[in-house]
Amino acid sequence: MIAVIQRVKRTSLYVDGSLISEIEGGLAVYLGIKAGDNEAQAEAMAKKLSALRIFEDTEGKMNRSVTDVGGQILLISQFTLLGDLSHGNRPSFSDAERPERAKILYDLVGERLAARGIIVKKGVFGADMKIQQYNDGPVSVIFEI
Repeated sequence: MIAVIQRVKRTSLYVDGSLISEIEGGLAVYLGIKAGDNEAQAEAMAKKLSALRIFEDTEGKMNRSVTDVGGQILLISQFTLLGDLSHGNRPSFSDAERPERAKILYDLVGERLAARGIIVKKGVFGADMKIQQYNDGPVSVIFEI
């Protein structure tokens, strides 16, 4: 399981021209599910996302979590994070989990975040999504479990 985590001021997600999800302040999380990932990894991902200290405190140090600042999370499924570029110029996605199983784990990460009191908005699994994002910092980190 891999996540690209970006601190944002605002993020909006559209499908077919319609607004699906939007957050004001928090994290945009692009989540890729790898073949063989499991429920324990989904739980660990949610735990990390909820506790990750990448928001500034009063001294300007990254010392606060999305929970601490009352932020929201926009959770976006993105199997392309598993693209293997080691051979040729077209990515291979053979490391990505099958869509049926990936959706279960994606939903589980969202549920576990919500259980921690975080407002979680989501994209549409498997859809062609258009995302407008106003990054904060910018701050972007990658976490793989």
